[in-house]
Amino acid sequence: MLDNNKILTLHPQGKKGVNILKRRYDVIKEFIIDTIEQHGEISYESMNDLAVEKLTKSFDGKVVWYIVTVKLDLEARGIIERIPKTSPHKLRMKKES
Repeated sequence: MLDNNKILTLHPQGKKGVNILKRRYDVIKEFIIDTIEQHGEISYESMNDLAVEKLTKSFDGKVVWYIVTVKLDLEARGIIERIPKTSPHKLRMKKES
């Protein structure tokens, strides 16, 4: 049986999100959150490289595309944030306000 549960992603600038399979979303979300928690803060580029290295063999989708999509969704949901004035941009867990 195919898993057809989908999630509509959000975008931090209010642009239209995309529907992706929830199981893929969950894999990428868990990877992003675990990676940021391990590093405290990490550049987007480093996280992307780690994702390609760790997920490409097991993940049945385009890792880089999903990383971008889920990262934006997590930003829009207030789970992670871009660190202001970092170049290349860095990410961290959003602090409770």
